[in-house]
Amino acid sequence: MNFVLKIALRYLKSKKTHSAVNTISIVAVCGVMVTTAAMVCVLSVFNGFSGLIGDKLSKLDPQLVVNATQGKTIANADSIAAAITAIDGVEMALPTITDHGLAVFDDFQMPVLIKGVPHDYNRLSSIDDVIIDGEFRLTDGAAHYTVLSVGAALQLRVRPGFVAGIRLFAPKRMGNINLSNPAGAFRCDTVYAAGVYQVEQNEYDRDMIIVPIETARFLFNYRTEATGVEIALSPNADEARVMREISATLGNEYTVKNRLMQQDYAFRMVNIEKWVSFLLLGFIMVIATFNVIGTLSLLIIEKGESIATFRNMGATNKQITRIFITEGWLISLTGAVAGIIIGVALCLLQQTFGLIELQGATEMLVIKAYPVEVQTADLLVVFAAVAAVGLLTSAVTSIVMRHKLRR
Repeated sequence: MNFVLKIALRYLKSKKTHSAVNTISIVAVCGVMVTTAAMVCVLSVFNGFSGLIGDKLSKLDPQLVVNATQGKTIANADSIAAAITAIDGVEMALPTITDHGLAVFDDFQMPVLIKGVPHDYNRLSSIDDVIIDGEFRLTDGAAHYTVLSVGAALQLRVRPGFVAGIRLFAPKRMGNINLSNPAGAFRCDTVYAAGVYQVEQNEYDRDMIIVPIETARFLFNYRTEATGVEIALSPNADEARVMREISATLGNEYTVKNRLMQQDYAFRMVNIEKWVSFLLLGFIMVIATFNVIGTLSLLIIEKGESIATFRNMGATNKQITRIFITEGWLISLTGAVAGIIIGVALCLLQQTFGLIELQGATEMLVIKAYPVEVQTADLLVVFAAVAAVGLLTSAVTSIVMRHKLRR
């Protein structure tokens, strides 16, 4: 062990002459430790929420979706779906139509998001897993059916098995409007409730209803168009490779998105909040560093005689300065390592026992306790941040020592 590190370790572990220096040293280590643990916990909680979003949205989100780069619709969507299905790794591709309309049942009405899908849509999505009443059925050969979100079913006061139909209205996209007959400005069709689903995600549970694609094409006056082509991949298919091949096959007129890209807004907001919180805790870390600087300043004063002894023994000013710089690094890294261990331990306890619960109406929440997920990359980022702050401490210590040794 070299001379500088040996003396720095001795100063770190040994009891100081003045009790105030001992107290400030402990406070300095604890300040770094607590802030580091807080960083680990906060980042892990945001990771948990990101994972929760991904789990909940994957029930209805397709593995991949193709949309038009320009405009709203894809022309000849059935041909595009057939071309995509021919690509290795694609199990099935189905055109879908998503647009806004009005649903009316008895004396109740509400604006809804109408999603038209082929009859085998349940093979592409996991909608069968989220049906809470009735079944997934879009036709029986005589009539068309709909599967409603729980929010739409509650607001329209409708349940599967009701004899009365739900009337759907959509504004005409083409032709002139007769002002003396406002109802003529809408296209109308009737469907019957076959099932109700609940994903436990507001975007899907609030106002969406799923209808046959033929109904959607009639309402929105489409023939072969669709607003998207949803894709299911074969087991063990390479998603990135399939996305590249689809893009190469279709060209720049179409964009291909995976589940993460489809919900990029939700994930982006969580990530923004995550790293803003990290920066705020980083500022707290910088403030905690002043304790380390204070400790080193007092230690330099206390070790004045030792410094003189080192100089008499032939130690250079550079070596003496490096002793106290190393001391600052040791304080920061000791606090960092202890903080990471404590933070990971707290996260594991939360993950196992759910010690801290979410506040509010728990019966309305998807989960009751804060979700956590510890990621190695976050631990490395936290450690790097503490090391960077330790570098700041070392720079200040170096300035103080150079000033001291000039005397």
